Amino acid sequence: MSVVLLLNKWLLGLFLMTANVHPYHVSATEMEYDAKNKKVEISTKIFTDDFENVLNRLYKQKTDLSDTKLRAQMTVLINKYITTHLTLKTNDKILPIKLYGWEVDHEAVYVYTIAEAPSFNIKSITVENKVLYDLFDDQVNIVHFIVNGTRKSSKLVYPEARVFISF
Repeated sequence: MSVVLLLNKWLLGLFLMTANVHPYHVSATEMEYDAKNKKVEISTKIFTDDFENVLNRLYKQKTDLSDTKLRAQMTVLINKYITTHLTLKTNDKILPIKLYGWEVDHEAVYVYTIAEAPSFNIKSITVENKVLYDLFDDQVNIVHFIVNGTRKSSKLVYPEARVFISF
């Protein structure tokens, strides 16, 4: 997840504001198909305060993504949330997403996931992204999908949650 993650941090960092309060409700997800290893590497960037609020609201637990003592508990919540709010399909078959890791970087949380894709069809990709839809009715989720260096981007505005992509 080397170059993809570094590029994602740089590109997706453009929408982050330096103030503690942000007027926009936005997340950004970048997915890159790795044909050699037959997997899709995924990085999702979410404002930390929004992510903590939605985790707290849905799972009724103390939520603090910066508290190292709560890391194991937060990992469980993040895994539960991301695997139910982000879906990847090819040929109408869901590819299970597995949490790889996560980190807090200033005002944002990066959630890293992987989907094994042994029979991935680049002509039939469906991404469903409902990140933060249970918190904001003005949520915007940006989805970037990369195959062989070609990027296709989409903007999902609540309640729109699904994008179809073909390379």
